[in-house]
Amino acid sequence: MRPEACVNSLAVLLACAAVTACATPRYATEKRPPTVAAGKPGTRVPGTMRPYQVKGVWYTPRHDPDYDEKGVASWYGEQFHNRNTANGEVFDMDLVSAAHKTLPLPSIVEVTDLDSGRKLKVRVNDRGPFVPGRIIDLSKGAAKKLGIYQKGVARVRVRYIGPG
Repeated sequence: MRPEACVNSLAVLLACAAVTACATPRYATEKRPPTVAAGKPGTRVPGTMRPYQVKGVWYTPRHDPDYDEKGVASWYGEQFHNRNTANGEVFDMDLVSAAHKTLPLPSIVEVTDLDSGRKLKVRVNDRGPFVPGRIIDLSKGAAKKLGIYQKGVARVRVRYIGPG
């Protein structure tokens, strides 16, 4: 190949690269969930630990051994009964389980009703609640055992115990 042809070919390749960069789809510039663990090549991030978006808000699941929060709990049941949870299990509203926005799935947490002092260890296997001001969604069964089923919502303390 002649030197002029090499220069022309290089110029064409650079022009193509510039045009391709301008045509990058919009989604490629938005925040994308990582699929590889930071600093660990070859290690994939489980789907339940990838950032996700609900109603325009991004949530980033993370391991937080010191998680200890006070807030409002609610419960969920019939609408989600026998449907898959975020980690793929079938939701049974009568069993003791819960949904949390960012704790690893599955996890065990201790939920304390701040008004009655009653405590319950609960397995977190779902994502939620996506209602402003609420920190955990209990299954109907968990709400009954904790004594908040009739109230619908309660002031609680949620403390991370460990992996489920």
